[in-house]
Order: sequence, then C-alpha cells, then structure tokens
Amino acid sequence: MADTAGQKVTFELVTPTALAISEDVDMVVVPGSDGDFGVLPGHTPILSTVRPGVINMYTDGAITKSLFVEGGFAEANPDRCTVLAESAVDVNELNASHAEARLSAAREAFDAAEEDAKAAAEKELRIAEVMVQAVGGNA
Repeated sequence: MADTAGQKVTFELVTPTALAISEDVDMVVVPGSDGDFGVLPGHTPILSTVRPGVINMYTDGAITKSLFVEGGFAEANPDRCTVLAESAVDVNELNASHAEARLSAAREAFDAAEEDAKAAAEKELRIAEVMVQAVGGNA
C-alpha cells in the first residue's frame, strides 16, 4: 500500500452548466446511493450514483466547504473524485424559508400526483426533505 501522508485528492464538482469546484482537499465525503463514502488519496476506483444530500470537503481535519446536491454520479480513483451533479449550492447559501416552502409544495404535489407522476413527485419530495435537513430544519 502506497504512503499517502501529506497527499491531497482533487475534488471536482461538475454541473450541467459549469465546472463548479476544482480543489485539492484532504478528503471529500459524498452522499452515495448506498450510503456516504469518503474519498482519501489512494482511494480504490469506484463509480456510484449520488443521492440528494451534502458533500463535505475536508482540509486539516475540518470541513472547509459543504455543498448541497440534488443527485448525480460520482467517480473516485486514487488521486481524484469527480461528482457530476444535477445541481449544487453551497449550504451557507441555502435559505431555510425557501427550503420549507419547497418542502410544503413538494408534499402537496406528491399528495395530488396521479400514478404516472408519483415517481417524479416523490423524488422532488425527497430532495426538499434533505434540503430542509441541510439548513437545520425539521423535515
């Protein structure tokens, strides 16, 4: 096993419109569909879908940035972690009242959805619930 002390992993977050982040960090934690996973230098190659949640970037043992993503895909290898996200926003930029309003609207849409629209309404509901949690509310 290679010595990775002092090494960094490059984290890149790509949205449909831009390369949103490209930074060298000690570790990044991604909300994978099967659970959160951390990527350190030397990580075994992996592909994963990403569920709605918060990506945390770490340097010197502390979270340096938290990003809310609505879902996507992640690829990690020994020196890089790339997340292709549907959308991403810094958690510090999330607005609690906006998140609560989105959750309320999502609940109403889910309750009113016809069978063929239930899956999309359920996805929006889950995103809104996690967004409220990310800003410290109660879903």
